[in-house]
Amino acid sequence: MAKSDITGKRKLSAQNVSHSNIKTKRWQNVNIQTRRVWVAEYKRYVTLKLTTRDIRTIDKIGVLVYAKRHGVKV
Repeated sequence: MAKSDITGKRKLSAQNVSHSNIKTKRWQNVNIQTRRVWVAEYKRYVTLKLTTRDIRTIDKIGVLVYAKRHGVKV
């Protein structure tokens, strides 16, 4: 299953709605990327499955701060 290692985000159930308002089930998938992230405190890379929003936030505040915010140990 595609799921973010830090936030736990995964696919959601949604509906297609036609012009005549007929609703059919579908999935909204999360954009999961496998990335090697440098952790300066450990002086090594860590491979994680992350959403693209996770990647943007990690670039801004750092992986350990972001993981601590979500209660996950890296």
